[in-house]
Amino acid sequence: MENKGLKAEILNVCKQIQKQTIDRLSSTVEDSQKSANEYGCPRDRYDAFRAQLLRQRDMFAQQLQKAVEQLDTLNRISPEKKLDKVEFGAVVTTNKNKLFISIGLGKIVIPFSNHEKVEYYSVSPIVPIYKAMEGKRVGDGFVFNGQKYIIENIF
Repeated sequence: MENKGLKAEILNVCKQIQKQTIDRLSSTVEDSQKSANEYGCPRDRYDAFRAQLLRQRDMFAQQLQKAVEQLDTLNRISPEKKLDKVEFGAVVTTNKNKLFISIGLGKIVIPFSNHEKVEYYSVSPIVPIYKAMEGKRVGDGFVFNGQKYIIENIF
């Protein structure tokens, strides 16, 4: 698969994961609100259980908002844009691993038509490994956690 197609596939998998997260959190927020509504009005002004239900709903609502913002971040990445240095939106292959600089999703698996699967790590531009390789080009090296990495490909 050519680099542009591979980048589009990686981006698509990340978006699918993020949409699933958003769907799950939306459902959880609705369930939390429903539980609070079913519990009814506060029994007294110190009704800790209802307050706990509402705090839980608010916590999930904050997570949902962050997940939506991360999906918006993914939507800003153009798979067609050719990159020649490590920056936001780049797919970076090193001698030790393959990274997609986007949002912090961790390990993602990209399936290919011949039943082959390739692992990439979706990392945020605020993590230390990105800081170690930021701005580097193909052939450049960097050290992270005492290990030497060589950048083999960027697209």
